[in-house]
Amino acid sequence: MKTKPTANGRIIAIGDIHGHALALRALTRAIQPSPDDVIVTLGDYVNRGPDSKGVIECLIELRDSCKLVPILGNHDEMLLDARNDRYAYDRFVMSGGKGTVDSYGNQKLNGIPASHWRFLESCVDYYETAHSLFTHANFCSYTPLQHQLSSVLRWTGIDEMEICDHSSGKVAIVGHAAANEIRDHGTCVCIDTGCGFGGVLTAYEPATKTIWQVTEGGEIVVRNDRQSDQSAP
Repeated sequence: MKTKPTANGRIIAIGDIHGHALALRALTRAIQPSPDDVIVTLGDYVNRGPDSKGVIECLIELRDSCKLVPILGNHDEMLLDARNDRYAYDRFVMSGGKGTVDSYGNQKLNGIPASHWRFLESCVDYYETAHSLFTHANFCSYTPLQHQLSSVLRWTGIDEMEICDHSSGKVAIVGHAAANEIRDHGTCVCIDTGCGFGGVLTAYEPATKTIWQVTEGGEIVVRNDRQSDQSAP
């Protein structure tokens, strides 16, 4: 997916959220997105945390204040697959999905409203600008984004493949592989800082290397810090 942002808008990526609505709402308040801004969420909206329902509600609301580009994560893909497959449902629950189901107040998936299913179905595989590319997990260096395998885009962490420059020459912004700090490899930046594992939720603006970080409970840790190598607590 390619979209040309407006001249005055920022492009900001948000890492894996994993059911932590308090963190997401605190982060968006810190960012204060405007209608000209593009917010790219890197996926994994559900599982592990206590309020996947609240996360998706927040993302749907966010569309009213900026241009939201939601990328599909592997946990979100598991939830979509779980609708019609008993074994996919069991896999989903075993991968942290019980908290997701509980947040909707139902032991199965029929508590999830149609608007939330539509949101998940609207998520894209990737996002691309003039200088950056965004995926949930990874990319194949020599393959155009529109031809990338979903197994690479959503399931293969940057620690599972050699990190190489993409043939486009663009800097990749990814999540999926949780760590206690942002990992900036020059041509690839991983901003999954462990939200859902006791870490923090990170937002990152590639053009300026500005970062914002909040705890899972919504406490601001870093605001508008341009040093991308800050460690999360």
